[in-house]
Amino acid sequence: MTTEDMTPDAAERAARLSANLVKMEELSKRLTTAMAHRRQVDPSLHGPAPDVYMKAAAAYFAEMVSNPARVMEHQVSYWGKALKHYVEAQQTLAKGEFKAPPDPSPKDRRFGNPLWETHPFFNYVKQQYVLNSEAITTAMGDMEALAPEDRRRVEYFTKQIVDMFAPTNFLGTNPDALEKAVETDGESLVKGLENLVRDIESNQGDLLVTLADPQAFHVGQNIATTPGAVVYRNKMLELIQYEPTTEQVHKTPLLIFPPWINKFYVMDLKPQNSLIKWIVDQGFTLFVVSWVNPDASYAETGMDGYIRDGFMRAMAETRRITGEKKINAVGYCIAGTTLGLTLAHLQKTGDDTVKTATFFTTLTDFSDPGEVGVFLNDDFVDGIERQTEQDGILSKLFMSKTFSYLRSNDLIYTPAIKSYMLGEAPPAFDLLFWNGDGTNLPAKMAVEYLRGLCQHDGFARGDFRVFGKKVQLKDVKVPLCAIACETDHIAHWKGSFNGIKQMGSKDKTFILSQSGHIAGIINPPSKDKYGHYTNDAPVAGEPGTWLKDATFNKGSWWPRWGAWLASQSGPLVKARVPVDSLCPAPGTYVSATPGT
Repeated sequence: MTTEDMTPDAAERAARLSANLVKMEELSKRLTTAMAHRRQVDPSLHGPAPDVYMKAAAAYFAEMVSNPARVMEHQVSYWGKALKHYVEAQQTLAKGEFKAPPDPSPKDRRFGNPLWETHPFFNYVKQQYVLNSEAITTAMGDMEALAPEDRRRVEYFTKQIVDMFAPTNFLGTNPDALEKAVETDGESLVKGLENLVRDIESNQGDLLVTLADPQAFHVGQNIATTPGAVVYRNKMLELIQYEPTTEQVHKTPLLIFPPWINKFYVMDLKPQNSLIKWIVDQGFTLFVVSWVNPDASYAETGMDGYIRDGFMRAMAETRRITGEKKINAVGYCIAGTTLGLTLAHLQKTGDDTVKTATFFTTLTDFSDPGEVGVFLNDDFVDGIERQTEQDGILSKLFMSKTFSYLRSNDLIYTPAIKSYMLGEAPPAFDLLFWNGDGTNLPAKMAVEYLRGLCQHDGFARGDFRVFGKKVQLKDVKVPLCAIACETDHIAHWKGSFNGIKQMGSKDKTFILSQSGHIAGIINPPSKDKYGHYTNDAPVAGEPGTWLKDATFNKGSWWPRWGAWLASQSGPLVKARVPVDSLCPAPGTYVSATPGT
C-alpha cells in the first residue's frame, strides 16, 4: 500500500510516524555524543570484582560433583516446567483461540498490563521469565559450598541480573510501551529519548534516572518553608534556629544532626508532613544543622573534622544562643553513628552538656550491616578509595546509584520505563525530588567511615579513634531513645537494636516503626499510616525476641517520642525568638553548588 491508497487520517499518521523516526535518529546521534563524554571512573565502582562470579561458578561445580542428583533434579524440574508451559501454549493456540494458557505465576506489579495475562505472546514471555528466574534463584540458593558472606553477595547480584533482564525492561516485550508508541505514532519514543539524552547530558555522560520534576520544587519556596534563621555558619555547617509557634517552650533546647549523605529538608518537605514543624509546634526550641556540600577542597576533612567543627561546634553554639548549660541531641543515620562517637568522646572528657540523645535509624554495630553490606567488601571500598584519592570527594553520583540498587525495581527500572519507554515527564513528588538532591562526601571522611566503622566495626569493637583516643559503645551513657524502621534497607533495625543494647546508658527506649528508612521516620500523626512497636522490657537479648514480646501501637511514633522528650526537657519558659540572623531558613548551604 502506498500513501496514495491511504485514508487522509492514515496518511497523516504515517507522516507523523516518519517524522518521529527521523527525530529519533537525530536524538540517537546526540545520545552517542553525550555518552562519549562519560567520565572514566575506577572499574570497581561499576560492579563487584570477578571473584564473586568465580566463587559462584566454583560453588556450582562443587555442587555438581558432590551432589549431582540434586543438580539434575533442579535441571529436570526446570526443563519439565518450561516444556509443559510451551505445550500448553501450543495446545491453546491449536484450538483456534487467541488466548494464553492458565497462568499460575504469582502476582507482580511489573506485569500490570492485562496483555501479560491474556495475550499469548506476552504471557508466554512472562511465564518463561518467571520460570527462568525461579530456576536461577533456586540454583544459587542451594549452593552449600559458599560461605555465608559470599552467599549473600552472590544472591544479591544474581537478583540484580534477574531483575535487569525482566521483559518489561525491553521495548519489544513491553506492551505498555508498544501500545503507547502506536497510539502516539512514535512520539512517546521521541520524548523518551529526549528524557534519556537529558539525563545523560546532565550527569556528564553517566546515566542516572531523574525521579522527580526538577522544576516543580524550589527549596525555601514550596518545600523547606518552616520559618527560621541561620544563626551560625562555619566551613562545615549552617545552624538553623526555628521560630517558635507557642508562647512557651521547654527549657532544654533540641539540636538535630541530619545525615550529610543527603540534605536536611527531608524533615521539612511540606507543612503537613514536616517533622521540623511538628517539633516546633510541640513547644521545643529547635536547632537543625544544614551541612556543607563539600568539593575537593575538603579532601582531608575526616570524621574528627565533622565531630569538632560540626557536632561539638553546633552543640556549643546552641548552648551559647539559648544560655542553657545542657541540650538534647538527635542524630539521623550516619549522623546518629557520629553522635554516638561524639557522646563517647565527651564522656571520656567529663563533658556532660548533652542531656539526652535520640537516634533515628542508626547503625553503630556493623557486625551485620544488612543489605548494604554487599557494597562493603574490599572490591568496592578499594575502588572508592582510589577514586576519592583522585577526586578529593566521593561523588554524590556513586552514593545515589548504590542506594538506588538496593531497591532497583522501584528506583531504577520502573522510573526508567516510564521516562524512557513511555516518554512520561518525571512526577512532581517532593520526596523523590529530595532523593535526587544528593551531596558529596569528603575523601578522607568517606574512607574512614567505610574502613573504620563499616568494615572493621571499630565502634562496637572499641578500637575506633576520636581525636586519637579509642571510644566504644559502652561510653555512651546518657538517657537515650532509638527509633528504627522495620523494612529499612540502609540501617536494618536488628543491627540498630544490637548497637543500642551495647551502649552504657541505664535509661534506654527503643521504638520500631513500620516502613523504611525515610517513610518510617517521616510519618506524621495526621496520616495515621504506619504504626510502631514498643516493649517495656530492657533493650537486651535478641532483637527477634524483643519484637515477639513487643506491643503494636497504631499510628505514628512521633507523639510517643514527643512525650519522652518533653519529660527530659525541663519546665516551660518564654519562647525564644532567633536573633542575629545571618539569613532566613533554610539557609544557603542547602542550595549551594559545591565550590561556590
